Amino acid sequence: MKPNGTSLNTRSNGHHPAYDLLHDVTVDEMGDDHVASSIETPLRDDAFDLSDEAKMDLIEGHFRHIMNILGLDLTDDSLKGTPRRVAKMYVKEIFSGLDPAKKPQAALFENKYQYNEMLVEKGITVHSHCEHHFVPIIGRAHVAYISSGKVIGLSKLNRIVQYFAKRPQVQERLTVQIANELKTVLETEDVAVVIDARHLCVSMRGVQDVNSSTVTVHYGGKFKEDEATRQEFLRHVSEPTAAL
Repeated sequence: MKPNGTSLNTRSNGHHPAYDLLHDVTVDEMGDDHVASSIETPLRDDAFDLSDEAKMDLIEGHFRHIMNILGLDLTDDSLKGTPRRVAKMYVKEIFSGLDPAKKPQAALFENKYQYNEMLVEKGITVHSHCEHHFVPIIGRAHVAYISSGKVIGLSKLNRIVQYFAKRPQVQERLTVQIANELKTVLETEDVAVVIDARHLCVSMRGVQDVNSSTVTVHYGGKFKEDEATRQEFLRHVSEPTAAL
């Protein structure tokens, strides 16, 4: 007999004991609980067997079917192009961060300036989508690092944030993914990430709270171990952004 709801057969990947608790939990049991199954975005092994065009063709057909079920008239001039627009948006834009081939190539440069203090890039726009309801997560990310002898182009920090945001996400996972990528690229543990975002799954449905936001943080290296370093980062983040 089928269980009530769709089973999530998620298992621990050795990251954290709490992941074991998710095994065989059903959607109905979870309800609106904010859960994630792993640090890595859940992808099948065949996730990239289809071309982008093939994916868009399939999504277009399925979304047309959804609109028909809802009773919408797809012969209307305003609606008839919607299935293709949605398909293109999913594959080419808002979920393009699923494709590892689109990960930013972040070249490092010698720190010729001998700049040994923290570098903070704050107010990076975050546009993501909640993987539980596929509605937007909108906010800002603030990232910082202390050079280990190499530096990175400033725009690459923004691109790394945007790459991981452009996929169905849980904010906790997004924060860790950005931090782990920065550590790998920058060859240092001295990395900090803060994300402050509003979840439309909270404001548009369910509890319908339009005032709350969610803050997630990750501190590595000196940001975790040294209180003064952490407080300096938070002070920079809280200061008003420079006017143009």
